[in-house]
Amino acid sequence: MNPLIEQISAELEACSDPVTRQGSRRFFKEEILLRGVKSIPVSSISKEYFKLVKSNSKDEIFALCEELFKTGYFEESIIACNWAESLHKQFTASDFELFERWIDIYITNWATCDTFCNHTMGAFIEMYPAYLHRLKQFTKSPNRWLRRAAAVSLIVPARKGLFLQDIL
Repeated sequence: MNPLIEQISAELEACSDPVTRQGSRRFFKEEILLRGVKSIPVSSISKEYFKLVKSNSKDEIFALCEELFKTGYFEESIIACNWAESLHKQFTASDFELFERWIDIYITNWATCDTFCNHTMGAFIEMYPAYLHRLKQFTKSPNRWLRRAAAVSLIVPARKGLFLQDIL
């Protein structure tokens, strides 16, 4: 594992709270791996560590995002979502396959799905509306998170009045 990811995980673990961990479980039907860190410290840690990597290439940061997802912990997945969305100005059409793979493999709960798709996938679809047909294909997936992604990826664009015909 990348030493930076180990550092992030260690800092999150140091902020963990068993009461928060137990209380957070009630929001999920599925089994979820939680450290028990509230959202404000997760956001602070995300921003603090992003400062260390923001000068890296998009591919290097995406590789770190994947390592964060691979930990299986909810808090690390939220950091991965935040970092990916931070690069939205650098998205290229070829990023769609990576994002689809991340949803298929690493997204295992509604909160991570909504965080990733509302922001990262929503921004991607706004930039590359030709991929809307590919997003719609997610509705036929056996993976429930891909199916959910098809809907929640369009929430932020819909608030801007975009893709309303497609949504309806």
